[in-house]
Amino acid sequence: MKTAVVMVLLASMPVLAAEIDASSGLVKSPGWEQVRAHCGGCHSHALVTSQRADRQTWLDMIRWMQATQNLWQFDAATEAQILDYLVANYPPQPNRRRAPIPPSLMPGTPEPLQ
Repeated sequence: MKTAVVMVLLASMPVLAAEIDASSGLVKSPGWEQVRAHCGGCHSHALVTSQRADRQTWLDMIRWMQATQNLWQFDAATEAQILDYLVANYPPQPNRRRAPIPPSLMPGTPEPLQ
């Protein structure tokens, strides 16, 4: 019985065809070396892999880091490689967060201590 349940669970899981770099956790696909070099110089690669965004939002994050965090400017080809990689491997995902707790389930105002 346990074996059948495990087989069903495994069969329902998506196949992970992408190879993951052991040291950075980044998906190894075109452009990953650029992301490893340019992003990992300032912060953990986990910050990259935990994010999901469309191309414009990734670009906005880069521009914010350039404006406020001293991230250097990229030449056009490098920036395109980084954005292509991020969009392909870390795109937006619907419902990544739980829905907000409805007000009816929130705790009430605490009673004052006497």
